[in-house]
Amino acid sequence: MEGLGLNPIMKRTKVIDALKCTDFGADICVKGWVRSKRGSKGIFFVALNDGSTIKNVQIVGDETVIPEEIVKQITTGACLSVEGKLVESPAAGQASEIQATKIDILGTCDNTYPLQKKGASWEYLRTVAHLRPRTNTFGAILRIRHNMAMAIHTYFHEHGYFYFHTPLITASDCEGAGQMFQVTTKNLYDLKKDENGSIIYDDDFFGKQTSLTVSGQLEGELGATALGSIYTFGPTFRAENSNTPRHLAEFWMVEPEVAFMDLDELMELEEDFIKYCVRWALDNCKDDLEFLNKMVDKGLIERLEGVLKEEFVHLPYTEGIKILQEAIKNGKKFEFPCEWGDDLASEHERYLVEEYFKKPVIMNHYPKKIKAFYMKIDAEKPVLDGKEMEETVQGTDVLFPSIGEIIGGSVREESYDKLMGEIESRGIPMKDMTWYLDTRKYGSCPHAGFGLGFERLILFVTGMQNIRDVIPFPRTPKNAEF
Repeated sequence: MEGLGLNPIMKRTKVIDALKCTDFGADICVKGWVRSKRGSKGIFFVALNDGSTIKNVQIVGDETVIPEEIVKQITTGACLSVEGKLVESPAAGQASEIQATKIDILGTCDNTYPLQKKGASWEYLRTVAHLRPRTNTFGAILRIRHNMAMAIHTYFHEHGYFYFHTPLITASDCEGAGQMFQVTTKNLYDLKKDENGSIIYDDDFFGKQTSLTVSGQLEGELGATALGSIYTFGPTFRAENSNTPRHLAEFWMVEPEVAFMDLDELMELEEDFIKYCVRWALDNCKDDLEFLNKMVDKGLIERLEGVLKEEFVHLPYTEGIKILQEAIKNGKKFEFPCEWGDDLASEHERYLVEEYFKKPVIMNHYPKKIKAFYMKIDAEKPVLDGKEMEETVQGTDVLFPSIGEIIGGSVREESYDKLMGEIESRGIPMKDMTWYLDTRKYGSCPHAGFGLGFERLILFVTGMQNIRDVIPFPRTPKNAEF
């Protein structure tokens, strides 16, 4: 290229690498978006960020070097390519900065840019979800989200699990987990119906009624009975009209399923896995966590470190009810009732974790009637205040500070006869699930597994309070923007 008289193209350096570099005096090229610009007496300073780190690199520009028409276009949100020299910075809090020799405007940004104003509310930022990843907070959240996905895959790979891909389109409803989104190619304005008014699906794409999955668990059990240890990690869908800070219509689930695993081993897996993820965040997301600890939740890092220090409490449901009822006797006020057989509300779970034990809790042995049909029934019934209670199952919920339930799991019933008994007593339609029952007919084995809502994990690790703010484009009732 030199023989042709052309200037060589300078290779781009990511901001995260530029900030680590100590090769002062070297020529460097960085590209990114303007976070802010200030200046006086012919010198201007630009905070440039390319998403590789929470930290900005400072660009120092001289208006006698950079043309005026270029300087005018350097506004908040504009995209720049900057060439210059890497120098030591005299400013506190940064080791280096770049003295610009050339700035190219890659993308202009006028004063209608929605992120101009500081201190925008979470609600406002949801209305510009296509741009909010450019903010410091959401950049940090999304980098942490990536790291948590990497932690999950790494943990299971290192422990001999196989990543098992379960279908998103299904003809079955896992455990009656919620209303399902239907999948169809039919003309909704001209539906064929039988004499009873039921829709005829013979001419639909799959020839039967199908929906988006609420869980990959049932298919995951098929994988576990062939490969031994598997995990799923993918999107799931629930058409529940829940406008709460804890619910999404589209979210991601992590669901390991393991052959020959009993209840104690399941609880050991749940604790080890979640601690691994938290440790990964602390080890790999230091800058982002420090930012969120300062700007969002000042107790975040302390809470994360506390999870690693404590052994999780293993608490039978019946014992938990006794503790909660004793608290009520002593004046504790709860919005919802707390009798044996009730499905605990978030306020009950958080009391146990945050006030009573002050550490994570794995609650287990829940009443059969509030849990799914496939959970293994306990051999003995629990006793409360001298009275024998109803049957319980080997189900588990991992309860965490700030958010309540983060993991739900169980030992699965491996007996065909017992499983069929539950299906029939609950009136569960199984016409499209003979394949699932085959796991209990042909070489049935003890097995167990759990489900972790990925966004619940991100809520805990980031200190955010609303689940809509830990997924790039939230899907909620009346909201499918972007």
